[in-house]
Amino acid sequence: MWIISGFAILLASGFGGVEATQQSQDIEVEAPEVTPAPEITIMSTMKAAAFSPGGAENLYTSDVAIPEPGDYEVRIRVLASAINRADTLQRKGLYNPPPDASPILGLEAAGIVDKIGPGCPDSVLVGQKVMALLAGGGNAEYVTCRYEQIMPIPKGLSMIQAAAIPEVWLTAFQLLYFVGKLRKEDTVLIHAGGSGVGTAAVQLVTQAGATAIVTAGSQKKIDFAKSLGAKHGFNYKEGSFKDKVLQATDGKGVDLILDCVFGSMYDDDAQLIKLDGRWVVYGFLGGSQKEANFNMLLRKRVQLLFSNLRFRSVEYKKQLVQEFSNLSTPLFESGAFKPIVDTVLPLSEISQAHKLMESNTNMGKIVLKVSDETSAGKDEL
Repeated sequence: MWIISGFAILLASGFGGVEATQQSQDIEVEAPEVTPAPEITIMSTMKAAAFSPGGAENLYTSDVAIPEPGDYEVRIRVLASAINRADTLQRKGLYNPPPDASPILGLEAAGIVDKIGPGCPDSVLVGQKVMALLAGGGNAEYVTCRYEQIMPIPKGLSMIQAAAIPEVWLTAFQLLYFVGKLRKEDTVLIHAGGSGVGTAAVQLVTQAGATAIVTAGSQKKIDFAKSLGAKHGFNYKEGSFKDKVLQATDGKGVDLILDCVFGSMYDDDAQLIKLDGRWVVYGFLGGSQKEANFNMLLRKRVQLLFSNLRFRSVEYKKQLVQEFSNLSTPLFESGAFKPIVDTVLPLSEISQAHKLMESNTNMGKIVLKVSDETSAGKDEL
């Protein structure tokens, strides 16, 4: 049994914003679940996603060398991974991984620690079930990563559910707390409210006691976001949403915007952001270029902030992982937080997974089942 001291995560870190729900108390947490490591012979190659730059039809699986963990790294036998928008951009040749990262696609994985490199603490164990935030390499049967970027899987979650957490939940947590300085009294406009980041952000905002408003491309996605806690939702395909958001907020607008669209929604967002508002841009699905007059933003003292996660330092990711885990683990275990899985496909159908991502029809995550039941066991997946 571990004892973890609860604390107000943002006050403790100096980032400001809403305090976490677990404050000034000790929480009893189950020790990390460990699967006894069987005596098996490890093959020298593994199946991994591969591609030539271009469309989703250029994706396939290939036999590549199994990676070895370096200093401060662990190797994970991957049971499930997931698809993110960044993977589709990398496949097109538009978003290269960091220089020291695996060129294999995949920014998150869930599985079992298989090997431990030099320098890792004694608390990291072979056989431990973990989920991991990655800079690449997750869409494969094995992956290595820094030990600071692994998290014990919350009790009661499957590997499939765990694979749907690291990249989108940590992105949403970072955007809201570390960058956007979320406050309880905030009204937050979340674009792509039915996406992986969007569904995570709605739950985080609601848990913090703030108000979530979403935009999405269908009523089905809007209704789903509302079921997770969003107060209002508007279909951007029906045209400008500015007047609808103003009506929903009694003409006040919003304090914080999570924006993965930018260009095509810029005019509405600029009108809706309040005095001293925070506008956090983390993607350019609606275009990265916009001819605009910034006088309005200057008058309102708007903070226009740009952020990513993949290229952050190990130290930054360590703090992010720790603070997210402290807040989220008991909430995942109680069912208050829910990882949202739209579709599960085998790794061999990664091309279809990318096509589904680019169709923009999914609600939540597209997960890849990397291991079959004979090697992992039904209870693990």
